[in-house]
Amino acid sequence: MSETFKPDADAVRILARETCFRGFYRLDRLQLRHRQFSGAMGPALSRELFVRHDAVCVLPYDPQRDCVVLVEQFRVGALDKAANPWLLELVAGLIDSDEAPEQVARREAREEAGLELGALWPITTYFPSPGGSDELVHLYVGRCDSAGAGGVHGLAEEGEDIRVHVWPLEDALQAVRDGRINNAASIIALQWLALNRAEVRGLWT
Repeated sequence: MSETFKPDADAVRILARETCFRGFYRLDRLQLRHRQFSGAMGPALSRELFVRHDAVCVLPYDPQRDCVVLVEQFRVGALDKAANPWLLELVAGLIDSDEAPEQVARREAREEAGLELGALWPITTYFPSPGGSDELVHLYVGRCDSAGAGGVHGLAEEGEDIRVHVWPLEDALQAVRDGRINNAASIIALQWLALNRAEVRGLWT
């Protein structure tokens, strides 16, 4: 296996940074230089950075029934590029205070799906779009009892209108295969669960 780049303390030089927009999110413009693979410093670059709160996504999983709980809601980011901008997703929320990621996962499961989660199994953390955003996603599988799950949930004061679905895991995996589930967090979590189902069910049942 070949070695990957190991930056030193001077590998990135920030020449200037300005905030171009500040709302719920923030857009910064950075002027920077970074070290190249040759060892030399590269030219000055201008890069826009979308500054976001880190996010938590959790796939509620019922190991007794081998079912997952998914939520369906409108997503403006899919409006111009999908035939249907109501997406099937994981329970998710932003870390916008001093909460730990696990606390956010449990809070969002209650608000978005009416679920109380048991054990949380960390899958990974990842950058969904590091070419232009600093968002980091904390991804979990959460143990749940899916009996009685369903209905429409969300916080009215935030305009949330979230419908809950309980699907056999195999149906959710088929939805990944045929493109009905088309967002990164859901695809990663469902594929991880498909690979680790036996271990998860063995420990949770």
